[in-house]
Amino acid sequence: MIEAEYVAPSNLGELFKSIEGRAERVKFVAGCTNVLPDLRAQNPAPMLLVDLTGIEDLRRIEENNGVISIGSLATMTELAASEIIRTHGPILASAARALGNPLTRNRATIGGNIADASPAADTAPPLLALEATIHTEGASHAKREIPVEEFFIGPNQTVLNQGELITRITFPIPKDPSASSHIKFGLRNAMAISVVSVAVVLEMQGNLCHRARIALGSVAPKPIRAYLTEKELEGRKITEEVLESCAEVVKKEISPITDIRASAQYREHVTGVLLKRALWQAAREGENSTNGNI
Repeated sequence: MIEAEYVAPSNLGELFKSIEGRAERVKFVAGCTNVLPDLRAQNPAPMLLVDLTGIEDLRRIEENNGVISIGSLATMTELAASEIIRTHGPILASAARALGNPLTRNRATIGGNIADASPAADTAPPLLALEATIHTEGASHAKREIPVEEFFIGPNQTVLNQGELITRITFPIPKDPSASSHIKFGLRNAMAISVVSVAVVLEMQGNLCHRARIALGSVAPKPIRAYLTEKELEGRKITEEVLESCAEVVKKEISPITDIRASAQYREHVTGVLLKRALWQAAREGENSTNGNI
């Protein structure tokens, strides 16, 4: 049995007033797609459950001065349908569409997905590739802006303090001409936790990759950027030879495990395959964009 006090604030002011002096007991809830199973499994000490669903300010998806802002309560369904996200962060919309089933996507929030910090978190690789920033506010009203690559520290571990809330996620609109691709590989076509996921953003100059951002999920204790692979690609034309070279370099950056979904060796192989596919897709998109075909 879960023993807890429950509060449902309607704004951030009410929220932080309700947890004042009790931050160590706080558990924020919204979609509850992960938290309820976790609570049942852990049989935790009495806690203060703070229901965030009434705070409308945390649901907004906006674009302002070249920066996209996503409230932490935006659901996967809302991300997938948002014209702003589909236009300026299509890899994030793709990841949102790939998460779970329609019922789960209607409940699961982007804030919850990244706060859970699973190595397989669907939205994490796109956010890493988009160089997103996590905005938080704590019980003392202290605000922080945390680069997403510094946010995850291990399996289900983040830099969040107890009582610290993710309020929004921002990322700069990628520079033109740019192109992106996201691929999630699971053991079935839907309702699958990823075996490997890849997100890439390429800034192209003609047929050369000027700058690359490559992010991976399910191949390390946390979602990661593949910095060595990015350097291998930058300044070069994306050819089959270059793709093969990148697929070899990326093996040095991952540390996959063997679990019920796949062996470490299989994950290593799939990472190379998906990386080549994602880079090729993004490169073709970039060439078409440069030529004015899309």
